[in-house]
Amino acid sequence: MRITGDGTTGGTPARSDGGPFPLHGGAVGSARRQPESTPVGPVDGDPAPEQVGYRGPTACAAAGITYRQLDYWARTGLVEPSVRAAYGSGTQRLYSFRDVVVLKIVKRFLDTGVALQNIRTTVQHLRDRGFADLDRMTLMSDGATVYECTSPDQVVSLLQGGQGVFGIAVGVVWRDVEKALSQLHGERVDTGATVVGHNPTDELAARRNRAV
Repeated sequence: MRITGDGTTGGTPARSDGGPFPLHGGAVGSARRQPESTPVGPVDGDPAPEQVGYRGPTACAAAGITYRQLDYWARTGLVEPSVRAAYGSGTQRLYSFRDVVVLKIVKRFLDTGVALQNIRTTVQHLRDRGFADLDRMTLMSDGATVYECTSPDQVVSLLQGGQGVFGIAVGVVWRDVEKALSQLHGERVDTGATVVGHNPTDELAARRNRAV
């Protein structure tokens, strides 16, 4: 399935190499996400990536967006904080590392003029797909459709067919956010304590190791 700028769907192009995949729609933005599970304890004295959350201003700095954008995207369900939502006066949203990666991807797509419906579909796709193999994923778009590519051959195929005008290497975005957050403050999910200069410790590599 593919989704176009007007939100309608069409057929998947027939391909023999298993991709690239046009991202398809669904009930995007309609379901409220539940908070991500938190491991019981730290690893080797340092909190695991899932144990650290980031407040709005920190997420904005790492993703390169304004607080107004962050607030609007949360209120409209485009990118909601998976660690903690804001409930009433005095509470703060808390974003996971992966939330911040998605924020940065959304910012890049908006800057290149991708339709909001397609961005919503992409965000939902990343959430549903999980975050495996992100270092090999490239999101390509011609402005009307977003495609997931997991190999250089798929990227070349799209470019040759005129379907890929620009692309986002998700693994590069992941590492950019990782570097930015290593210089900023986080917050432990379990205790609320401030974590100074926390490095997410290359979660991509950790996930690959756990998959072996």
